[in-house]
Amino acid sequence: MGHVFRTETQQLAVDALRRYLQAEVESLYNRDYRDRLVPKDVLGPIMRRLSEFGLVCGLVGEADGGLGLDWPTALMLFEEVAATSPDLSVPVAINTFGAHLLEKVAPEPLKARYLPGLVRGETFVSIAVSEPGAGSNPAEIRATARRDGDGWILNGEKTWISNGTYSDFLICTCRTGDDPRRGLTHFLLDREAHPYEVLEIAKVGYTSQSTTQIFLDDVRVPGENMVGPEGGALRNTLSLFESSRVFVAAQGVGIARRALEEALRYTGERRQHGKVIAGHQLVAAMLAEMAVNVDAARLLTLRAAEMIGAGLPAEMEAAMAKYHAAEAAVTVSRQAVQLHGGNGISREFLVEKLARDALLVPIYEGTTQIQQLIIARALTGVAAF
Repeated sequence: MGHVFRTETQQLAVDALRRYLQAEVESLYNRDYRDRLVPKDVLGPIMRRLSEFGLVCGLVGEADGGLGLDWPTALMLFEEVAATSPDLSVPVAINTFGAHLLEKVAPEPLKARYLPGLVRGETFVSIAVSEPGAGSNPAEIRATARRDGDGWILNGEKTWISNGTYSDFLICTCRTGDDPRRGLTHFLLDREAHPYEVLEIAKVGYTSQSTTQIFLDDVRVPGENMVGPEGGALRNTLSLFESSRVFVAAQGVGIARRALEEALRYTGERRQHGKVIAGHQLVAAMLAEMAVNVDAARLLTLRAAEMIGAGLPAEMEAAMAKYHAAEAAVTVSRQAVQLHGGNGISREFLVEKLARDALLVPIYEGTTQIQQLIIARALTGVAAF
């Protein structure tokens, strides 16, 4: 939906992925496991197949076993996943962020052990930053890591952690010092070697993927499982947010696009007052507004992706993309429900689930209000937080 300038290679990649998703994923997620957690043994083969299309492995350099795709191409592929199933896009995104973090800051032994599995779609990672009292401000993290000989003892609680049930390992942010900004450190916990407790969270949307609480109770990890330098987690996390927000924006684009596609299909078939309802002026106006929102969100997302790929600072542009795309997902999916009339709240039609999924997008990776503050700070030079 909507014109995007693509190279021939990009178009071939998108078309091939779309055919696979329609054949193998569409009915599985939107019918068989709709509002049910997809088991890991069902998800695993899908993730391995997606890696062949450039998901997760796409942004990893060829030297580390990835494809070394440019950011816009990676986001084009990711949008296709989100448009088919927002639920499936979550483990794809989290594994992508985990691979990106390992490639950039993990010591070579950890990278050699854990990155290949992510690249091949064989393993799952969780990234544990948020806590009950620390969301948009990582400097307020309270989970602790205490030195114990040549290792560390970890204690604390993390919440809203995606992939928790699926995770084979966890990259966890803990407090190793009192300095709010320089006292945070990343640690890698192997689920078998360093067990952590996982509890699923019931949600209104994204109900087919794993969102959890994670509890650390005197979990001991060796010193070599530190990811990045001691005290460097906040800087790495803020850098990760800039990249991850562009992926969340692409999730918003995917949801909004799918909602528009469903609305176009329905309004082109449903008849009232002697003609299809797409022929009524107020319906046509809604469809036009929805299309503008989808395309504007996509263009903002691709702009931020281009900047990140070029190595340019893109904090404001990533925040703009996440802000607009997240709100567009809510608005467009809500309009799609309205255009379906009474059928819009029936489980027979996909738009009711899209509307529920969309509610979550303005919340994670920084709420809409946090994005507004980031944008205003970039414009004025005055920090509101």
